[in-house]
Amino acid sequence: MQSPFHAATPFVVILLVMAPSHIIRANEPIRIVLVAGETAKKDKLGHHDYVGGCKCLAELLHQTQNVQTVTVEEGWPKDESIFAKASSVVFYTDGGGKQAFLENRARIARVQELVNSGTGIVLIHQALDFPEQFAEQAQSWSGGVYVQGPSGRGHWDSKHVDFPNHPIASGVVPWEINDGWLNGLQFVKDMKRITPLVWSGKTYAGSRAGLDADIVAFAYDRPDGGRSFSFSGLDAHSAWSLPGMRQLVVNGVLWSAGASIPESGAPCSIDESRLFEMQTPREALPAKPATTKAK
Repeated sequence: MQSPFHAATPFVVILLVMAPSHIIRANEPIRIVLVAGETAKKDKLGHHDYVGGCKCLAELLHQTQNVQTVTVEEGWPKDESIFAKASSVVFYTDGGGKQAFLENRARIARVQELVNSGTGIVLIHQALDFPEQFAEQAQSWSGGVYVQGPSGRGHWDSKHVDFPNHPIASGVVPWEINDGWLNGLQFVKDMKRITPLVWSGKTYAGSRAGLDADIVAFAYDRPDGGRSFSFSGLDAHSAWSLPGMRQLVVNGVLWSAGASIPESGAPCSIDESRLFEMQTPREALPAKPATTKAK
């Protein structure tokens, strides 16, 4: 699974060893860059609405004092200087190699620089889906990835009622959903520094009974001192209406940025009508041709 871009130059190795982790100090702005993948013009309203989701996340994050956000709507910024002094970078995008940050060596190297410098990394939904040749390097970024073959995916019902003792789970209340999930994730060796947060699978629904194979949200305390948070749900914009899921994601992003999470969870209220307004307008998909039954 060695990526052709995985081999580090000596300069990159020096960065990995010497760069300090990003530490949030009192009154220091918490700067979060939200990178939305391309949102298809033709699709069902709300489906894979990465732009609408990042707009929602920005509004939720601004409810925490001293948080600043920058949103990128084209998958990758035209001016990479927006990454400067970022406490965390969130990628909510298509996967399977469609991630804009995998488009060329320079972009991959830029993400690696962010990781090396201790910047928080967040992967939401399909952003966790990596081609095999990138899997090893991506594991070092996030702690775990979806890889076609050993991993699983699909839509099913699950109830989430039990959460571990972790800052990201602060204030998270139970929720129930039919979401599009990626599970069977491939984690770093022995799952070192991984904290599972949410489970979902066809057999065990949302319980921990599915063990590691059903993990769909997790935190990763990276060896470099940086933090990563991943959540493979959020297939549809409507999921943002669920307070428990919304709390988990907002807490996860703030935790990745090095922020302290209140025991009751970070503020993340939003009105249903406001959520609806954030959706990206879409053109209807072409109607499927009618099929005739054989006589």
